[in-house]
Amino acid sequence: MDLAGNHMALAEPEKRRRCIELLAQTSCDELKAAWNGLSDKPTVKPVRGPETGLVMVRGRIGGGGSPFNLGEATVTRATILLASGTAGHAQALGADKEKARLSAIFDALWQEAETRDFVETALLSPTESRIAAEDRQKAEETAATRVDFFTMVRGDD
Repeated sequence: MDLAGNHMALAEPEKRRRCIELLAQTSCDELKAAWNGLSDKPTVKPVRGPETGLVMVRGRIGGGGSPFNLGEATVTRATILLASGTAGHAQALGADKEKARLSAIFDALWQEAETRDFVETALLSPTESRIAAEDRQKAEETAATRVDFFTMVRGDD
């Protein structure tokens, strides 16, 4: 279930996009815990990587200006193939190759009907809940520092 509480209403491409986005935000420890909780571990063949490289980050001034190159970011990617023939792909900021490999495995497992529920309940839903809690905490911390400015009208003009 997504933050709006309605991932079941999403079309299949949007569900996959949600899965990949959440896997990119999942910590390596969360991925390892889910992997250890998997009773029947699949046979995994590496297709590409995991490999680390750089991508150019582009920006726009004010969100609508001309695009410019902001700088480079380190990204690690991996592609795996399960014994069933399902391919899994992952990309994550940083140089954690184990995170990219496990994310690719869980992407492939999410695509298979037999293991999708496990990936949803053991990994994606807890990650979604953690992100929502972090967002709430950040909003509360920001609200606590809010200053209300007001203008007093003087009676003598």
